[in-house]
Amino acid sequence: MLQLLNVVSDRGSKYAVSGGPVSGRADVDAFLKSLKKNKKFAKATHNTWGVVLADGTPLKGDDGESGAGLVIIRMLERQQLTGHLVVVTRWYGGVKLGGDRFRRVQDCVAAYFAELN
Repeated sequence: MLQLLNVVSDRGSKYAVSGGPVSGRADVDAFLKSLKKNKKFAKATHNTWGVVLADGTPLKGDDGESGAGLVIIRMLERQQLTGHLVVVTRWYGGVKLGGDRFRRVQDCVAAYFAELN
């Protein structure tokens, strides 16, 4: 599991990104369960995620951050990265970010891709 903490902060919200290889939905569920065993991630406001399985099936979870899972999937598709789960975690800082929240998700996923290379 690759984890990058404090990737970006915006108006009090803090973001992290985690990820790793998965082969199916059971692996996704196990990864998320493992991540949330860490008290810090369990208390996060949102743990949004996306994966494109090896057969091309996209799976996502917005965890209350509507549209964020799709942002992750689109970035995975552009990178042609399959079988790899990416989770963007947000600790809400008290100020709504509007559309900027999608930019922060993109920043986190881009940082994750940079670590893979």
